[in-house]
Amino acid sequence: MWKYKDGRKFFTGGKDDYQQAATIAAACEHFAADVEDEWVCEDACSCYNCRYRRWTSESFQCMK
Repeated sequence: MWKYKDGRKFFTGGKDDYQQAATIAAACEHFAADVEDEWVCEDACSCYNCRYRRWTSESFQCMK
């Protein structure tokens, strides 16, 4: 689910694990939907659509 490196939190599901990203976001107290133009999946409540995610070459980093 998460990999920690140098105090930073990275999603291990890559860019295509939509189910896991939605499950995590549904339980996250910090989830906040990004502006709709920035969404990358249809499920509004997903880490992939969170304003606190920052994309990396392989996945994303959670900034919360």
